[in-house]
Amino acid sequence: MTSGETETESSTAPGPGSTAPATPPRARGRFAALLALATAVVLAAGVITVVQLSPAPADDTGAAAAAADGAAVGGQAPGPGSTPASQQTPQPESTPAPTSSRPARDVPQEQGTRFEAWVDEVAGWLDIPRRAMHAYATATVRMEKEKPGCNLSWVTLAGIGRTASDHGREGDRTLTRDGTPTSPIGTIELRNFAGDVISQAGAEGPLQLSPAVWQQWAATSAGDVPSIQDIDDAALTAGRALCDGGRDLDQGQQWLAGVSALHDEPLFLHRVLATANVYGTVGMQDEPPNEKVLRAVTFAIEKIGLPYVWGGNGTEQGDAGFDCSGLTTAAYASAGVSLERTAHWQYSSLPITGPDEQPRLGDLVFFGDPNTKIHHVGMYIGNQQMIDAPTFGQAVQVHNYRKPGDSYAGAGRPVA
Repeated sequence: MTSGETETESSTAPGPGSTAPATPPRARGRFAALLALATAVVLAAGVITVVQLSPAPADDTGAAAAAADGAAVGGQAPGPGSTPASQQTPQPESTPAPTSSRPARDVPQEQGTRFEAWVDEVAGWLDIPRRAMHAYATATVRMEKEKPGCNLSWVTLAGIGRTASDHGREGDRTLTRDGTPTSPIGTIELRNFAGDVISQAGAEGPLQLSPAVWQQWAATSAGDVPSIQDIDDAALTAGRALCDGGRDLDQGQQWLAGVSALHDEPLFLHRVLATANVYGTVGMQDEPPNEKVLRAVTFAIEKIGLPYVWGGNGTEQGDAGFDCSGLTTAAYASAGVSLERTAHWQYSSLPITGPDEQPRLGDLVFFGDPNTKIHHVGMYIGNQQMIDAPTFGQAVQVHNYRKPGDSYAGAGRPVA
């Protein structure tokens, strides 16, 4: 967004009782149901509460001009003179939980050649090390036997692994054939939007499990002494923690509780949720994703937590954060795709789908009146959700892309 462009789409998303697509029926066969593997993320009946990311106040240069522009449409976000973001109580947002559903294509009924072929194929599509992908899939199979009502999906484990250590590749490491990184992974420093360290003290291994989680749930898939550095053991341990207490991870609030048991920082939760949505959306397809789309979406996920900055183009351009169209422009620029700089110009320059047509992964979703002003844009990541830079006092985060009474104008496709 640049001068004169405002962002006022509220982060309040549809909650229980809102109209939503029905969840496809589960596939028959124990393997298909448990692995949700070829599956992905579809809209669940339940919702989860994800706390908004509200950074410390950033420089609001230009905010008064934006607020006075008169182009605001929809719910009014906090503007100049309102309660500072640091004093606001973060508001909950209802978002669908990643869940298991009917596989999009045939999957093997037991581990073997076809199982390995599917795992290897999807791992290649998503740039997940095959060794890590096998660990997530195998842990999912194991947990279906131990806790069949938990409905753990591989996308949740993979989302955690990507967010925690890039699947064990932190610091240019690789995973060895036995599932351990080439050098032990200690606590990886994670900072929030304010620069505070939010890593868990003593966390280790490719899934960055805390000492408390490891002490309570340590498990081994090979029958020997469990190792926190072994991705097979770490994935199974995480699975047991996620499923603790009879949780059904198909239910939104219980999914959130499970992931929060591993790390309850909002930044971590938003990134895991976004990554799981993308992995699941791709996993449902019969063909690999467009590499440019996946690169742009990955860029946006990595920027979750940066503050909203009016006219901001991101840290690469010397700004502390982004505005809405600054994020989408930078995301696609990272993939070699040039976009116009404002939401309105982006809308005018892209092929636009109808408001009733479901967006695809990486589509830009627009809000406003095309005849007067498109005032907001986000990036669709599947499962009815988008990543966007919402407005002053908030950070780049995950939102439901629709809400009752919104000004949704349609989706644009930067890459055909």
